[in-house]
Amino acid sequence: MKANRIVSLIFATVLLGTAQAQAETVGIGTTKGGATAQVSAGISIIVSSHAGMQMRPRPMGGTAQYVPVVNAGELEFGVSNAMQAYMDFTGTGMSQGKKSPNLRLVASLMTFKSGLFAKADSGIRTIADLKGKRVPGEFSGAPLFKYLFEANLANAELGWNDVTMIPQAGLRQHWDAFTKGKLDVGLAAIGSGIVKKINAAVGGIVFLDLSTDEAAVKRMNKFAPKASIRTVNPAKPFVGVLAPIDVIHFKYLLWANKDVSDKVIYAVVKALYDNEEQIHGLSPLWRSHKSAAMATQFGKEMPYHPAAVKFYKEVGIWKGM
Repeated sequence: MKANRIVSLIFATVLLGTAQAQAETVGIGTTKGGATAQVSAGISIIVSSHAGMQMRPRPMGGTAQYVPVVNAGELEFGVSNAMQAYMDFTGTGMSQGKKSPNLRLVASLMTFKSGLFAKADSGIRTIADLKGKRVPGEFSGAPLFKYLFEANLANAELGWNDVTMIPQAGLRQHWDAFTKGKLDVGLAAIGSGIVKKINAAVGGIVFLDLSTDEAAVKRMNKFAPKASIRTVNPAKPFVGVLAPIDVIHFKYLLWANKDVSDKVIYAVVKALYDNEEQIHGLSPLWRSHKSAAMATQFGKEMPYHPAAVKFYKEVGIWKGM
């Protein structure tokens, strides 16, 4: 999605805040751009419109900066993908040794389809074909993407010793390097705007197929916990999907400090649950969000806030655990 859409979403949130100056105000940690900023801006619009309170995004340098703030109770809410959330809740992976015991899930949101792609004329079609190829790594400014590349490589029993690792700072830098022919593979969300741009710039791309073998999925989950592998079929919005392929899917999650009041949590969850149609209209990013899936569970390591559980039981979507 273009930057001006992010600005529009945030501007709309500010306008709502002005109209509701007397309402209770809560904050949500977010990044300064990208998908997470778009997700938090959308949540803020819905909550500020329907929950009887004002929600304000608080942009920071990255998820790792606002997780400890929410865990300490200095900020009410945060948002991240399920992989990062699991690492934060359990003190593993990117959050090794930094467990955040005061976080509680509030809602499961949209699903992202993330895949590796190569030039269509490269002959690369599966992850196994990347052996000996130039693969981006390190991602000093965005470490999640190092884990995603490791997850994809592990699916085919490959590691950094099996490829030529080219250090990158962030996602945008590696897209530029791929377009310039300095990398043999890139990573992006299937259906995203950047895929269309890269496809046009290099004369065509193709997303790579993963193995759904149980052992392969287990290897993938070592680096991408709480992610799954599902099939994506060719469709007009899915540039680069030339045949049915299996790629990594993961949820985006809304979470909060455990001491946020039941009243606030209940109102936030209800606003999101009751306004699915409006949420879908926020942007294509939200097209896979379903109210009926908001109570998706991710194991005992990632408990829900009691007030969210109460609401989900009332509407009949809580499966129990």
